[in-house]
Amino acid sequence: MNCDHSRIKEACGVFGIYTSSEEQAANSIYYGLSSLQHRGQESCGIAVCDTCGSEGNLNVHRGMGLVHEVFDDNILHSLTGNLGVGHVRYSTTGETSLQNAQPLVLNYVKGTLALAHNGNLVNTEELRAGLTRTGAIFQTTTDSEVIAHLIARERIHTHSVEEAILRAASKIKGAYGLIIASPRKLIGVRDPLGLKPLCLGKRGSAYVLSSESCALTAIGATFIRDIRPGEIITITRQGISSNLELCQKKHAHCIFEYIYFARLDSTLDGVSVYEARLRGGAALAKAYPTEADLVTGVPDSGLAAAQGYAEASGIPFGLAFYKNSYVGRTFIKPTQKERENSVRLKLHVLEHAVKGKNIVLVDDSIVRGTTIAGLIRHLKQAGALKVHVRISSPPFLYPCYFGTDIPSNQQLLASSHSVDDICRIIGADSLGYMKVEDLPDTVNGLPLCKACFDNHYPMDIPNQNS
Repeated sequence: MNCDHSRIKEACGVFGIYTSSEEQAANSIYYGLSSLQHRGQESCGIAVCDTCGSEGNLNVHRGMGLVHEVFDDNILHSLTGNLGVGHVRYSTTGETSLQNAQPLVLNYVKGTLALAHNGNLVNTEELRAGLTRTGAIFQTTTDSEVIAHLIARERIHTHSVEEAILRAASKIKGAYGLIIASPRKLIGVRDPLGLKPLCLGKRGSAYVLSSESCALTAIGATFIRDIRPGEIITITRQGISSNLELCQKKHAHCIFEYIYFARLDSTLDGVSVYEARLRGGAALAKAYPTEADLVTGVPDSGLAAAQGYAEASGIPFGLAFYKNSYVGRTFIKPTQKERENSVRLKLHVLEHAVKGKNIVLVDDSIVRGTTIAGLIRHLKQAGALKVHVRISSPPFLYPCYFGTDIPSNQQLLASSHSVDDICRIIGADSLGYMKVEDLPDTVNGLPLCKACFDNHYPMDIPNQNS
């Protein structure tokens, strides 16, 4: 994943487990977070507690970097407890710093809780101002801490943490998949529109909550079901209970989970991510046919759509790039030449695969256009005759308020250039974007949020730019 703002950045990933009293949760959370690493690479953390130990004893470790960089055997061994939550973060609200790493651990008059949040609220400033006026002190700049403060405040007036969470959730607006640990309970909450994913699994007597089903597989758990939009699910030693008071008929699942965010082997709300991308590629082949010798994709998220394009068009599918998996994360480069070198370092063109051929190159998106332009240039330098670009999402034209880090309109190439202009700028021989009207078919008719493409937001957005 390039971190040079020429790519869309991920959301976050959350994971939680309630095991038997004899089993340690930290190792399972570590492997679960490792499987969700694609959702956030800036920071990560694990918080655990022992349901048979001291009341309110939550042990937490957080750090900047990837999961394997932050945790080692000694740290995991020190995180004793059979109930816990974990988080991998990419900052959508709040700066990149250790103080904003999650899970957040809050000590309040009724005890303690740990909270991991994927998503973004749209009424954060209003809620933060109200809490601050009544004495709340904030340690971070995240909207996640606003949620934690609301729960703590509501808990004073309620009989249970679930009731406090219900009251808090009725006040927040936006996208969220929450996993919350109290000393005796593991609780999952999903926003009423279903913008952010959350699912439930089981391994032996242990129950697991995760942003994606791929993390369940990683720890040997069996997928049970997706958490319903608006559902609050509580896991205790006695089993599972569910509250559906916030559920509603209107749903709007984030289309970019299927285009880019989610891992290829995950299933979200009954839709296989792999099959959704295959269908997206097939839709592109139908909308934008061309004559070519080879269909290829930009690793990794463009490969399945490229396969779908190839199958629908009858043009052979093949690899045109070798991805160097041992290159560390690439950050913002100060000069154009350094940015180009970072692309070369991570993706190498397979010259013998492309020389003398007309290529269909499939990718998931174009933001600024710098990455795709560099890849086209490298393909042609390696001997490709023509490069026809196909993009498995429509042009980005509008901001996302729900946790997808789409740059401002001024940084979006499509907001100020026509498709023909973009084709010329990136050096492609032709360019075709996914049609907005084709998106629902790629996910079997699932109701979608696609506001970043069509400006139709599923809720009122404060201070929305027209």
